[in-house]
Amino acid sequence: METGIVERNYVNIEDEMRRSYLDYAMSVIIGRALPDVRDGFKPVHRRVLWTMHELGNTYNKPYKKSARVVGDAIGKYHPHGDAAVYETIVRMAQDFSMRYPLIDGQGNFGSIDGDAAAAMRYTEVRLHRLAEAVLADIEKETVDFHPNYDESLSEPTVLPVRFPNLLANGAEGIAVGMATKIPPHNLTELVDATIALIKKPSIAIEELMQYVPGPDFPTGGFIYGREGIRQAYATGRGVIQIRARAAIDRVGRGSQERDAIVITEIPFQVNKARLIETIAQLINEKKIEGIADLRDESNREGMRIVIELKRDAVPQVVLNKLYKLTPLQTSFGIINLAIVNGQPRILNLKELLEAFVDFRREVVRRRTEYELRRARARAHILEGLNRAIDALDVIIPLIRNARNVDEARRWLMGDLATIKEIKEWKGANQTAANFVAQIEKVMARLRFSEQQAQAILDLQLRRLSALERQKLLEEYEQIIRQIAELEEILASEAALRRVIIRELEEVKKNFGDERRTQIVDEGVELRIEDLIADEDVVITVTNSGYIKRTPVTTYQRQGRGGKGRFGAAAKNGDFVEHLFVASTHAYLLIFTDDGQVYKLKVHEIPDAPPAARGKAIVNLINIPSDRKLAGIVAVRDFSDDHYVVMVTRNGVIKKTALSEFQNIRSNGINAINVDEGDALLDVVLTDGKKRIFIATHDGMAIRFDEAEVRPMGRAARGVRGIELRSGDYVVALCAVSKDDHERMLSISEQGYGKQTPISDYRLQSRGGRGVINMRTTEKTGKVVAVFPVEDDSEVMIITQHGKLIRIEASEIRKTGRSASGVRLIKTEEGDKVTSASLLEASEPDEVEEQMESVH
Repeated sequence: METGIVERNYVNIEDEMRRSYLDYAMSVIIGRALPDVRDGFKPVHRRVLWTMHELGNTYNKPYKKSARVVGDAIGKYHPHGDAAVYETIVRMAQDFSMRYPLIDGQGNFGSIDGDAAAAMRYTEVRLHRLAEAVLADIEKETVDFHPNYDESLSEPTVLPVRFPNLLANGAEGIAVGMATKIPPHNLTELVDATIALIKKPSIAIEELMQYVPGPDFPTGGFIYGREGIRQAYATGRGVIQIRARAAIDRVGRGSQERDAIVITEIPFQVNKARLIETIAQLINEKKIEGIADLRDESNREGMRIVIELKRDAVPQVVLNKLYKLTPLQTSFGIINLAIVNGQPRILNLKELLEAFVDFRREVVRRRTEYELRRARARAHILEGLNRAIDALDVIIPLIRNARNVDEARRWLMGDLATIKEIKEWKGANQTAANFVAQIEKVMARLRFSEQQAQAILDLQLRRLSALERQKLLEEYEQIIRQIAELEEILASEAALRRVIIRELEEVKKNFGDERRTQIVDEGVELRIEDLIADEDVVITVTNSGYIKRTPVTTYQRQGRGGKGRFGAAAKNGDFVEHLFVASTHAYLLIFTDDGQVYKLKVHEIPDAPPAARGKAIVNLINIPSDRKLAGIVAVRDFSDDHYVVMVTRNGVIKKTALSEFQNIRSNGINAINVDEGDALLDVVLTDGKKRIFIATHDGMAIRFDEAEVRPMGRAARGVRGIELRSGDYVVALCAVSKDDHERMLSISEQGYGKQTPISDYRLQSRGGRGVINMRTTEKTGKVVAVFPVEDDSEVMIITQHGKLIRIEASEIRKTGRSASGVRLIKTEEGDKVTSASLLEASEPDEVEEQMESVH
């Protein structure tokens, strides 16, 4: 009995594990998890798009069942589970996942709440129109193809994208020992940066960042700080902070009205439903206080999460806690890892764009070579057809006498060996021998190629008409021009770059859009002003110290002499004493009659309807209860070239640089030293180049150059501005220009008013008695307000009982200084005008539309 000896090859297990693991790792890295730097796709994305292209499932064709696409993809190219392929299709159709979706889906494709898409048998898909720019020219041999998994079909190794898709839509994947996380960007910005790189190959990353300032997420939001963006663009790695877009608003009506935080955009990849659950959990655990209600009011028009606050809650504080404790603020770690020439590499911004440009250059070159080959082949055939048409008298009998197509083709190619065997030449008027000799002579000169001979045999008789022959000539001339253009592209790098740039500009024109994600400069924290609309509001302050703000559009414009509408209702003898207009993004410098100044942000003033009283100002700033407000100035920047001019009731004036009021303590600082028995009356802001206009209660006024009042420190008393008669006092302080184009509007206690050119008030020296401003009588009452107006100005007037009216200045009569004016508002018995203010001009139609929406 013989025993066989089995020969075994032993392998070191460590070597085998190392080799097998490396093979597995490279398979995952190259074939599954990481995108190609050229087209920005992983194999599964590429195969899905190619499958839909093969199916003719384009944007201008009917939708097809998702199951059909999935079946073709896994059956032909992607031998993996159908769930993975369908998930890929779903993601490429979600506008909250892809900055530029490549698939147009019909049906339930999930939501930002994390809801799963419907089963593939229920949904339908087709390529998005943008996919045209992804698959354009793929049939023109622009990219390489390789066999599919069973070598029965071929699939593209890369898609000939016309825009930097890797950066436009981003990518995310976890491979073996490495991961990629590339954020999406704005297509318009990417195209501009790519064109700049093509025109200037030596461009620096800092210059590219002028075109691409940072990522642009499909869900919007804010990016805070540019340092993380700079690191990512310079090194390929960086971390950025993303915050939701929220706003402080008022919700509810009447007594139920309160502050609320309204969220309209959330960070990228944050699940809205889980976000709301997290907030609710924190409320239940009392980690966040001050929230009265939480509800999701999102609909098909957009996202809206309303966080209603308790009455004593400070919105900014609550919002900051939400940012700190919830996914309303998240970090996004950028890793620009992609496959370059078959190897994974981390790339900076310029390298990513250079890789695309190099790929695009290769695609355009290969497409041009393909089109040139086709053009030359067509030109060759057209040349043969044109020569054949010129020799029809010989070619037609030649074809008629051929025994078959192959013989006719050989004869047209010049192989006339068998032609002499023909005894009788059909259709010839000469003897066969003589005519054959003529044929041989002509064909020796023409001698068509095989392609030309076949085209001649395929030529239809209708092409022999004069018009069709002319079309052939025109086509030939056009092909010759096309060949010249294609040859120029291949011969000139500049021409090739022009083609790439032109196609990039076409993509930008057709698919470019505005940036969605706002970038806040480095070191700038989110201010509450960033969350509040920049709009003008009417601020009213009552005699007893109640303050509120109301949108200007709430007050409807009326004609002169109207009854007005009720604003803040008088209560316990209280009445509106100050009224003016300011932006919600401005600061208020609040001056009290004792010369102190306090600072308050406009948006911190409670928003209330016109009939509401408002909130006690002592609850907002630390003003002593026995002090009265003298003046309020709205400012945005505390610059050195602007000044605060103050005047007291007894006519003392003082000018101080605005920059001295930048740092104001919560309990205020001293603005002017006021004499005993006097009080600060009014305050204005100037640029140092104005003229000062002071008006008194008894109808006097003085005008002098602002230069006559030198700047003084905050501790100074001031100088005399106007000499007052016994019993008279200052009621208004104005800063007017030197070109004398203004008209001064004076308003009296009984609602009379008039406009007078500023030039009627002669220029005097500071400290004089002035001239008559308005003739006051028992009918008109004393002067209560004076300020400059123009024809398109609007004026708001308020009475002691809280009645308001909004009228155009153009409706008020223009008269001289000594006139009494015309009635502007009807005052009831016991009522009188207490304040008036100038509003910004608005278009009448727009205001009326806004009024209708308010009422």
